[in-house]
Amino acid sequence: MAYTTIPKSTDYFSTNLYTGTGSALTVTTGHQSDFIWIKQRATSRPNSLFDSVNSSNFAGGNSKYLVSNTTAGLTSNNSTQITATSSTGFSIGTDNTDQINNNGDTAVAWSWKANGQGSSNTDGSINTTYTSVSATSGFSISTYTGTGSNATVGHGLGITPKMFIVKRLNTTGAFRTYHEATGNLGQMALNATDEVSDVAAMWNSTSPTNSTISIGTHAGVNASGGTYVAYCFADVQGYSKMGSYIGNGHANGTFAYTGFKPAFILVKNTGNSARNWQIYDNKRIGYNYNNYRIAPNIPQTEESNLNIDIYSNGFKTLTTDADVNENAKKYIYMAFAGEPLVSTNGNAATAR
Repeated sequence: MAYTTIPKSTDYFSTNLYTGTGSALTVTTGHQSDFIWIKQRATSRPNSLFDSVNSSNFAGGNSKYLVSNTTAGLTSNNSTQITATSSTGFSIGTDNTDQINNNGDTAVAWSWKANGQGSSNTDGSINTTYTSVSATSGFSISTYTGTGSNATVGHGLGITPKMFIVKRLNTTGAFRTYHEATGNLGQMALNATDEVSDVAAMWNSTSPTNSTISIGTHAGVNASGGTYVAYCFADVQGYSKMGSYIGNGHANGTFAYTGFKPAFILVKNTGNSARNWQIYDNKRIGYNYNNYRIAPNIPQTEESNLNIDIYSNGFKTLTTDADVNENAKKYIYMAFAGEPLVSTNGNAATAR
């Protein structure tokens, strides 16, 4: 029996490195790219987030985007950024904003497969405008219009999401983040250093189900007439894991078991309001004790802090740095696989 239903994780998620040209270029991901997160690595430029629901499959240069290190709403159309997607990757235009294709600048693109623009989901008390779903990989993108009253919104996964991020589109608002490990009162802002706080009006003190997420009356997730996007993530054995660990404050730090070799790790200290979110991946630099990090909440260059090792079945902190290993603090993480611990052919994954 195979350990995972997704023997090739790059069919659904990939990390890709490229160098900007200032001219049109194509990034090959190996899969349909419906959620694309791009950060220039050596320059202090924004984290740019694109999705096929808000950008109508990026047709006709309809490249709207969000910036995870600000509270800004969805941008206007930009025909110079993501110009098209295909079954194997995406195309970038001349990018006159210098965010994703500045000539000579190195960049990283993390991309997830869903299902194009999708269609309306009617499982919740609010019908979504569109919901794009990959039930196989436990990922969906939904847009909806708020009512100002406690409500539910369908996510289409068929299993319960362990983490989701809701962002207001038509005006400013934080990237409100739910994680199972912080409970249905807890919320954090992806665009800030906040520690977890209990806000009953955010998720209506109600955990998600296998069909819906719950939203309260907070304007960040459900103002009357406000428009929103929800990115939902579920655990899929051998492919994705939304988990937590407790830091020990030692250079020989905590090990987090994922059940696969991670290709992407997003981490946040939930108990310290001065610590950044951190992203690590398996391509920058690409070998152990040399894993560079990028902060989603600030537009800084990547840092060469040697803070984690990536193993065949998880990751381990190797620092006293409070961003990832403060003593007795809880950390939440979201991880995606580079390869499963055991594949369909019975081969075991190896550490890097």
